[in-house]
Amino acid sequence: MISDDLKNIVGKLNQQGKMIFPEGALEEQIIIFEKEHNIKFPKKFKEWLLFADGGELFLPAGVQLYGVAHKPIIDVNDNDRPCGKYIVIGALSSGDPILCEKSGERISVYNHKDGKIEDDETYLDFFVFLNELYDMLGFGS
Repeated sequence: MISDDLKNIVGKLNQQGKMIFPEGALEEQIIIFEKEHNIKFPKKFKEWLLFADGGELFLPAGVQLYGVAHKPIIDVNDNDRPCGKYIVIGALSSGDPILCEKSGERISVYNHKDGKIEDDETYLDFFVFLNELYDMLGFGS
């Protein structure tokens, strides 16, 4: 079951553009994935996976999120990150990866061009990231 916060975010996303939300992963699938890879997903990202195991946002150009049960699958060893303390959970259309911390709630975008994570592209949690996505992609005012 998804929280009211996530329901509101999904409603807002659907008003902002074309989205594809695949079927959510089962809680058991997420737990198995975490155990197999010795990781713990951020709480709010895990709630997203239960709602939509990945997804494509702001089509045709925007964001692709990865999942644990449906392709594309999260590759916890993806080298498209600044260091091993992050997991790549998606990518912007620019190719810049979306990262979550292996221990923590923060979500960040890794700027390939500059080779760093910008302070203004680091979000307290996955829901804040989703709420800011429209403006971050340059669609807002």
